[in-house]
Amino acid sequence: MRRLAEILAPVLLLAVLLGGWEIACRALAVPAYFLPPPSKVAQSLAQDTPSLLKAAWYTLSNALVALVIASLLAQALALAVALSRILERAVQPLTVVLQVTPVIAIAPLVNIWAGTDHPGRAVVALAVVVAFFPIYSGALAGLKAVDPDLSRLFDLYDARPLQRLFRLQVPSAVPFVLQGHKVAAGLAIVGAVVAEFVAGSGKVQGLAWRIMDASFKLQTARMFAALVVLGVMGAVLYALLDVAERAGLRWWRGR
Repeated sequence: MRRLAEILAPVLLLAVLLGGWEIACRALAVPAYFLPPPSKVAQSLAQDTPSLLKAAWYTLSNALVALVIASLLAQALALAVALSRILERAVQPLTVVLQVTPVIAIAPLVNIWAGTDHPGRAVVALAVVVAFFPIYSGALAGLKAVDPDLSRLFDLYDARPLQRLFRLQVPSAVPFVLQGHKVAAGLAIVGAVVAEFVAGSGKVQGLAWRIMDASFKLQTARMFAALVVLGVMGAVLYALLDVAERAGLRWWRGR
């Protein structure tokens, strides 16, 4: 019974919010171009489903490619940094600057460098920049979070740096790396959407372009429909990575 209540609670809350939204829009006669009721958004979703799914796949595929690239680069750098404290001190200021710089500020530069004729490259590149730091910081924190007793044991047996890295530090970093990927996946989608907005080109047929195109025509219901698809896409990706994280942690604990 408690499990059922936990499942129904968010559904009921969403139903109440949507119902209040619908009633308020109709009672106050809010113009559809300003704030459409949920029924109009649902109608727009039904009408534009094929084009929305196509746009969602464009955005998602670029975000996934960027996530893979960011994962490889971040983990490789974290492993290199774990072997050299001097390299860590050299890289740290750059990674901090990369983290605190607003993504929208560097998006025009990335768009120019990628080439205005190839906006897809800019989408992937910017998503890589955004997704890089969570994976890198998680991997680095995990590599440092070794059990002190095991560390002393490795010292006792005079383990070489590579033995310590791959037999002690890398296994310790697994939970941190999995968590970093979960965070980075959402940020990769954010980076892809921001790049699509900045590209501002019909060649970029992602969800951001759908939102911009609808805003130019004051078709607010279509904008909300694209936002709904974007939110669902992000939530599904997060849920899949959460399942992968749990499976990975079960394997890790078993090891």
